[in-house]
Amino acid sequence: MALASPTWQREVWLDPDQFENLDYTVHVLFDDFCDASSPLPWLGQCLRSAEEVELMARLGAAYSTVQDSVGTTARDEVYLAAPGWSAVVAAAARLAQVLVSNDHSALSKLHDAGYRWPLATEPVTSGTEGRHVDS
Repeated sequence: MALASPTWQREVWLDPDQFENLDYTVHVLFDDFCDASSPLPWLGQCLRSAEEVELMARLGAAYSTVQDSVGTTARDEVYLAAPGWSAVVAAAARLAQVLVSNDHSALSKLHDAGYRWPLATEPVTSGTEGRHVDS
């Protein structure tokens, strides 16, 4: 998540030759992915847990605090230099950590249940189905 990486922010957002900037990132995360000011309705859609909802709300609040202090038309470098920006980065980092952990957990459960990618592949079986195995 770009909001969790100050290096990415400086190297990509501040480079005029790059497509991605803060506005694009915020639009994708807060408008397309979910509404960070009210993430609860997104539980079960793009957010998996109450913890993800809470962390998204924290990120939305941290970002709104910075936006209120610098103004909606401020340039990216003004946002990045704002006193509250470190809170945005910290909230985004914690949210990213939980999202990835939950994704890995869900994928592990699918794998354990025999699902494989690509979906057309046969599930893996233990080779003992239908046979009596002596212990």
